Amino acid sequence: MDTRIENYIRQTPAMEWNPLQEAGIDTAGIYVKALRYDENGRPPSILLKFEAGAEYPYHNHPGGEEIFVMEGSCSIEGAELKTGDYLYTPPGFKHGVRSEKGCMLLLLIPEEVEILA
Repeated sequence: MDTRIENYIRQTPAMEWNPLQEAGIDTAGIYVKALRYDENGRPPSILLKFEAGAEYPYHNHPGGEEIFVMEGSCSIEGAELKTGDYLYTPPGFKHGVRSEKGCMLLLLIPEEVEILA
């Protein structure tokens, strides 16, 4: 195991925003920075940036989810989350995400989501 802390630091301002790409899903206006990858090559810790008007479809979180709003605001199941807000969704929680004015979110997603819409 590598014990050098420097090898675990992600300097996010230097990272590129990549368009979020998921097969069969319209993710226009959503960008991602993967912060780490698990043993299966899946990123459970990500930054997401929504442009104004962007939305992510209705989906299920089999393993739950944590969201921290770093900038802007978004709407989840009728609740408006603003800069500094934190949301924990328990396993099996279903929702969509929309941002009218744009936002940046930190997400911790221990299991792959299931698109429902």
